[in-house]
Amino acid sequence: QVKVVESGGGLVQPGGSLRLSCVVSARPTNDYAMGWFRQAPGADREFVATIMWNGDTTYYAPSVQGRFTISRDNAKNTVYLQMNNLKPEDPAVYYCAADRPRTAARSQSPYAYAYWGQGTQVTVSS
Repeated sequence: QVKVVESGGGLVQPGGSLRLSCVVSARPTNDYAMGWFRQAPGADREFVATIMWNGDTTYYAPSVQGRFTISRDNAKNTVYLQMNNLKPEDPAVYYCAADRPRTAARSQSPYAYAYWGQGTQVTVSS
């Protein structure tokens, strides 16, 4: 059973930065993908970014491309989401997920992931 725990959320002013962390209980196999998703009140859970565990392949939602960076530290079984230039439309609960999506397209769908963390709140306000 893969367990996922996020941390690093908080309150930040517009234009500020936060770094989210996601620790996985056991080192995923190389065919795993780690994804970040977010969900605002009343909205569906949406894709933010994903990274494959066996390489550096990454995917980003257009709304965060160029502002967010996903990375991983294999030695720590940890995936990070560096969020820069946060905007008023970014606040949400951010979730980390792990699983083995079969395709790159599937890796961007929340339905491709069985293992989820509890979420961490990100608030952007002046």
